[in-house]
Amino acid sequence: MNFTTDLSRRRFLTGTAAGATALSLGLGRTAFAQDYPAGNMEITIPTGEGGGADRDSRAFVQVWRKYLNTNFEFGYYPGAAGQVGYEFFMKKEPNAYNLLFSNLGPEVIMLTLQNVGIDIGKDLVYIRRTSTEPMAVWVGPNSQFESLEQLVEEGKKRPVSISVSRLPHPASIGMLALGEATGAQFNLIPFGGGNPTAMAAITGEVDASALPLANPIALGDQARVLGIFANENTVPDATGNAPTVNGALGTDLPELFSSRAWAVHAAALEQYPERVELLKSSIDQTMADPEYVEAVKAAGVPPEFITPGDQETAMAEAAATRELAERYRDLLTGS
Repeated sequence: MNFTTDLSRRRFLTGTAAGATALSLGLGRTAFAQDYPAGNMEITIPTGEGGGADRDSRAFVQVWRKYLNTNFEFGYYPGAAGQVGYEFFMKKEPNAYNLLFSNLGPEVIMLTLQNVGIDIGKDLVYIRRTSTEPMAVWVGPNSQFESLEQLVEEGKKRPVSISVSRLPHPASIGMLALGEATGAQFNLIPFGGGNPTAMAAITGEVDASALPLANPIALGDQARVLGIFANENTVPDATGNAPTVNGALGTDLPELFSSRAWAVHAAALEQYPERVELLKSSIDQTMADPEYVEAVKAAGVPPEFITPGDQETAMAEAAATRELAERYRDLLTGS
């Protein structure tokens, strides 16, 4: 499966059309689940409160509650690169009231590398994708590094410290693959979340940071993006016209993305298909609502990152991410 193709702009447009189609077909689905939801929805987030997943999920539910007509409760379970949150979620009742909001890229990598015993497809299913963003390497406002080329050249002289939110992450793959391709030494330091990872770069505790692109964008003049792990910079104005890594260095690294996605227990799909269909149709309505675009903007995230995707799209991305994790297993595990 081609990871790049799955996350191309063409796929984005296809996902948008699929979402609109699902919306048109889902208007009458409430007839199949008139008593659902009869209580609050409980959202498990496998990272800490105040991080990117918290930001994005809250932007989503403030519009989603218009269509699902209920309230949402959030639970945060950071630890072990997302493993704690996933294990907690799998212990909850598979009744379609319990949802997982996933940072699909790093969490699928975690499930692949850490042998958690949770099988995507068999145990849980990603039912809708909401957004996709590329990985980026960036520095704080007082950094000596003005360009990606300078960072790489320094890495050829000494180990350059790079803050990452967790080792099983597409951004980690990007930096390790970049070091392998150029001969630079990058020492990855996991900080257990996007906020402490970013702060380490801003304060100069580390030389640079590698995170999803929305993070340095949200920091404004506190961050300077040096390179993007994608074939195109779709938000040049928000990134100081930062180059792509391959464009700047002539490398041939894969595009590295991560997506936000809603997941349910696979058992919920089997036992309560009408409830899950209502979840899907109401998610599609939310994605098509202009208020959602405004909510994303208000959260400091470029609306260009909104990439609606149906269950097939989300699960295909998960499969492609698993393949990517296997490809770079030795670099990520040091074996």
